[in-house]
Amino acid sequence: SLFDTPAERYLKVRQSVQRFTVAQLGKCCSGREDDLLRYEVHAYNFFLFPSTFGAADVEFTLSASSIQFLSHYGFDYNKFLRDGIPYMNKVQEEILSQHLLAGSWKASSAVDRDVLKKAIDEVTHWIAAAEEEETMILQDLCGYQVFEVQLVLRRALPNVWTGLLGDKKVMVKKVSPQNRRLLENSPYDCCQKEAILLSARGFTNLFQTIVEAKKPLVGHNMLMDLMHLHDKFYKPLPESYEEFKRNVHNLFPVLIDTKTVTKSIWKKHPFPRVSDLMELYTVLCNSSLNSKDPTCPVIALASDCSRYAEKKSPHEAGYDAFLCGSVLLMSAHLLLCSSTDDAVEADPSFSQYLTVLAEYLNKVNFIRGGVSAINFSGEDVHCQRPPLLVVHVRGWPDVNERQIYQEFKALCRFDVRRLSKNQFILLSNKFKHVRLVLQDYKHHPHLQVSVYRHWKHSPGVNCLLQVSGIVALWSLLAFVLGRAPCCSL
Repeated sequence: SLFDTPAERYLKVRQSVQRFTVAQLGKCCSGREDDLLRYEVHAYNFFLFPSTFGAADVEFTLSASSIQFLSHYGFDYNKFLRDGIPYMNKVQEEILSQHLLAGSWKASSAVDRDVLKKAIDEVTHWIAAAEEEETMILQDLCGYQVFEVQLVLRRALPNVWTGLLGDKKVMVKKVSPQNRRLLENSPYDCCQKEAILLSARGFTNLFQTIVEAKKPLVGHNMLMDLMHLHDKFYKPLPESYEEFKRNVHNLFPVLIDTKTVTKSIWKKHPFPRVSDLMELYTVLCNSSLNSKDPTCPVIALASDCSRYAEKKSPHEAGYDAFLCGSVLLMSAHLLLCSSTDDAVEADPSFSQYLTVLAEYLNKVNFIRGGVSAINFSGEDVHCQRPPLLVVHVRGWPDVNERQIYQEFKALCRFDVRRLSKNQFILLSNKFKHVRLVLQDYKHHPHLQVSVYRHWKHSPGVNCLLQVSGIVALWSLLAFVLGRAPCCSL
């Protein structure tokens, strides 16, 4: 809603982010080749799935429309559900660490419990006849079952030792109690708490590496992306909007939202106004300003990412990351060209691009709200909006916001909020819509539309004036009666 402040919108979106998980995350990094206006881009596509080790059992919601959308574009559900890389935030990691330290963790699913019971039965049957130093192999274990099986066997049987063989196999060896104690103190033990936590963190390890690099983080319309990054890999989203902004700024000191950047380009260049990232990339590639400019950088996928160039995979996160980085470089070059009357030097550097992007840094696009962009490095600046309109309804009993919205939807788009029983406020982000409605509804029989004036239309102000009027009237009456001459007999 256009009525939303950034803090109100944050609280709404926070509820959604907490319910859903991240299925894919795309990352691309580019390096400029020496003496060439060419950026070689390496794009990566990660399928993710929440950690489900021990007590960590994450529940999340599926949206039917999203599933249909992903299916339409060939989303690989096997990679997501079976081979997804685990991740966890700091709170989940702390809980798992405490359970591992106390030895109080439990298998989180019926499948894991069945696997553990089967493994214990096999080893117990085998060990009775096994010789010391003899080994056996447990196979077809998935995910964290390779750790859970080892922890259970070590806790239940004092004369066995275990180790990893690849990703899905566990080696079990019969050992003496003395040898067992030596192995437990070995720094190479794969079941030490630190080793298990490293595996459980999964993608969070890479996230932490990105944070420590302190490189500019680029996204397109990236508010929800930042909220997911915070919630899934750092900490649960705080209730405070300002705390969220501070946390993100500490993690990523330089943010660049290509949506914010390209909105500025629209004002300076006659490009088609498109919002889809793929369409935006196509428009910028076909722009005569770029295609005929010999200094414009060339962005090319690395040879190990050629599958993207061949398939043009829309809405795969890795390819979208490539599109986003390409849009940034082409947009920055256009801004550099338009910021100076002199010819752009033959090999503009990325630092020059960052200079012309300075006014857009840390300003993340905010759709249909009280500000045009959220400023992660300072106060949000309110943008200039068209004036509010107030609709006074006559002869239309029990009217609601939805009906008022439908009434004006045919003409232009407004957000609607009830002011009183028969009054509604309209808010648009376009001045021409305000002028159009004021003109078309000037003589409407049931809907009287006018510019909202706080001192005239606010219910609170009206109530205050009415109470003040009554108090003033009674005061005046008391004053008059107090001065009247007393009657005497």
